[in-house]
Formats: sequence, structure tokens, C-alpha cells
Amino acid sequence: MNAGHLSLLLVAGLAAGTVNAVAGGGSLITFPALLGTGLSQIAANVTNSVSVAPGYLASTYGSRQDLPQRRTLLGLLPTAIIGAALGCALLLLTPDKVFGFIVPFLVLLAAFVLAFQKRLRGVVGHPRDMTPPRRKLALHGLIGVGAVYGGYFGAALGVMLVAGLGLVLDESLNRINAIKNVVSTVVGFSTVVAFAIFGPVDWADVAIVAPATIAGGYFGARMARRLPAPLLRGIIVTVAFAVGIALLVKAFD
Repeated sequence: MNAGHLSLLLVAGLAAGTVNAVAGGGSLITFPALLGTGLSQIAANVTNSVSVAPGYLASTYGSRQDLPQRRTLLGLLPTAIIGAALGCALLLLTPDKVFGFIVPFLVLLAAFVLAFQKRLRGVVGHPRDMTPPRRKLALHGLIGVGAVYGGYFGAALGVMLVAGLGLVLDESLNRINAIKNVVSTVVGFSTVVAFAIFGPVDWADVAIVAPATIAGGYFGARMARRLPAPLLRGIIVTVAFAVGIALLVKAFD
């Protein structure tokens, strides 16, 4: 590995950790960077998933003051783990082009949901109007779908989680962002286990990118807590649309 590749991965890791903590979509920074070092698409995808996982943990620690009761989170973790395992299997056992055409539309849909969240609440109902069983079912459903996606690719997983959680939870955006960080951490480390055993991970690149995402993730989470809710929402929506368009261009390239 030359100095140029080393610098590229360090900068990409710092930027991705920060973006993941604030808005999600950091994998679209590290994934192209790993491709730029000469890895194949599958190897870069797997290495990227393993590399950014520690950054999620740092984001969770940085936003810990906004976390809800532990019981609420613990109930969602098994769904996140099972979904992530299914997503990893999907990546390793099926051609990535099939899912690659679906991903851009999922990301753009998440951006749309978040951008027009208040209007959509008028259609589906405000979270406080949901019955507890309906809210629990909706939570597990969106966490499961998000975890499958996160196990497969993971870019903009945070955007999708924030958009979905905002429809079913009557919480502040900062608290929803903190819950997103926890779920992303669980999904991220589930992929680490799966890909460490079955995937073509480039561990030398992981050793460079992972520490950088930790630093960026902690900084980003602390920064997110200081941003006004409308500004944070605007950043997330902007990043989401940018991610979706980038994936769409890549899918039809």
C-alpha cells in the first residue's frame, strides 16, 4: 500500500464516521475509496462493512445522553441481528446487480419520507395515536427491513432508520438519531461476524479505515446533538438524496 492509498483511506474513514453519525450514508465515501485501492466490488463492499462498524459504536457513545429506556432498545436487538444476518447471506449468495438496482429507490424513498414526514403523519396518523401493539409491530418491521439492507450494503441505513422511526415514535429527532445509532451498531457488528467468517475481507485496509471511523463517529455524534432539529433534518434529507442519486447513477452505469 502506497502513501496515496493510506491518505485516501484515512480521510475517507474520518469523513464517513462523521457523516454516519450525523445523517448516514458514510459508506458511499469509504466504499469508492476502497475501490480506488484496487479491491473488487464485492471485496470492497465486505471490507467497507467491517471497517465502518466501529464508527457506529463511537456514534452510539457520543449520543448516549439521548437514548431512551434500555428495555425499549433491548427488545429491538434480536430483530436487528436476524435481519443483518439475512442481508449478509443475500450479499454472499446472490448477484449484487439484482439488489443494486433496488437500493437507489429505497434510499430516495427514505429521503422522501423524512422530507415530508409531517404531511405523511396526517395520512398514516401521528405516532401518539398508534396503539402499543401496532407501534411494536411497526418498529420490528422497519428495523428488520433496515437490518437486511444494512447487512447487504449499508449505505444510507441511518437515513432509512431515521425516516422510519420518525413515523412510529413520538420522540425528538435527536433521540431518534440516538436510537438509529444503536441499531446501526448492532447491524454493523453482526456483519463483522458474518464477513469475518465467510467474506473476502482485506484486513490491512480495515486496520486503517476502522480507527478513522471511530474518531469521525464520535465527533459527528457530538456535533449532531448541538444542531437544531430543522437543520439536522435538512442535512439528513440532503445527504439522502445525494446518496440515492449516486447509487442510481452507479446502478445504470
